[in-house]
Amino acid sequence: MASPFLDMIRRELRLRGYSMRTEKTYVHWIKQFIYFNKKQHPKDLGAAEVKAYLSWLANERHVAINTQKVALNSIVFMYHKILNTELGDLGFTLATKQRHIPVVLEVNEVKAIINELSGRNRTIVELMYGSGLRVSEVLRLRVQDINLTRYALTIRNSKGNKDRQTILSSRLLAPLTTLIEQAVHTQQQDNLMGLGCSLPFAMARKNPNAFKSPAWAFLFPSTTYCNHPVTGEKCRHHLHQTVIRKALKVAVTKAQLFHKRISCHTFRHSFATHMLMSGSDIRTVQELLGHNDVKTTQIYTHVLGKHYAGANSPLDVL
Repeated sequence: MASPFLDMIRRELRLRGYSMRTEKTYVHWIKQFIYFNKKQHPKDLGAAEVKAYLSWLANERHVAINTQKVALNSIVFMYHKILNTELGDLGFTLATKQRHIPVVLEVNEVKAIINELSGRNRTIVELMYGSGLRVSEVLRLRVQDINLTRYALTIRNSKGNKDRQTILSSRLLAPLTTLIEQAVHTQQQDNLMGLGCSLPFAMARKNPNAFKSPAWAFLFPSTTYCNHPVTGEKCRHHLHQTVIRKALKVAVTKAQLFHKRISCHTFRHSFATHMLMSGSDIRTVQELLGHNDVKTTQIYTHVLGKHYAGANSPLDVL
């Protein structure tokens, strides 16, 4: 049964332009906070209950620091923007996030994994590594985001609701041309049934016929239809992340790379590290990755060894 209070939170999030992913996350943590307090309405709760909940997450559930921060942000949004209530000083200090060196693959390891993939799944991994994309960014690519003339990709509404451009490997010209043709064909077949790809809600309202435009077709369309989370209309969304994660797990096993914890994000880490190793300026890499602060990009300098800025170990000259 739908909750009018949670529906109100969803509407407020959409009104303020939050992404669908953020909306789901915030609603999840707000719901968990309500359940933790035995389904009492948040207007009857306050700073003491929020502090108790965050402490429980840290001490009983042992959640990661970032998870704890997301839960806090969700609850603060609810009180400040929905209930117009100031929580004041919670008297609670979040743990400081420790910096972890990212897992990075060697070039031969990337090649070994890619060689165990084929077709669509291979292209997705090659885009993550070749362009430094998150898996979600790859799967959200539409035909209009691919520029095969300038070998560039446009990433829209990424983390932090930002747009950016990044590089595209010339090796992907042929597979992307094929994928674009297939995506447009799928869209045309859907259009014959009065269906199309899922669209941003504002676009669907301003241009109801946009779903017929090949430009809006997803490069990696889902194999099934779904109901749009906002409009409820039947449409075709992009491929789900679990599809490529399962394919990657199989490829890593076949490549016999058991000494590293490899995920989709590992290829983005490897892109940044290998770009710096090849002599690319750190500011350039920062822009390609879409980092707000160069300090975030600098983490990759810690895994470069002698390759960074021509630095060698003093032991080498003895």
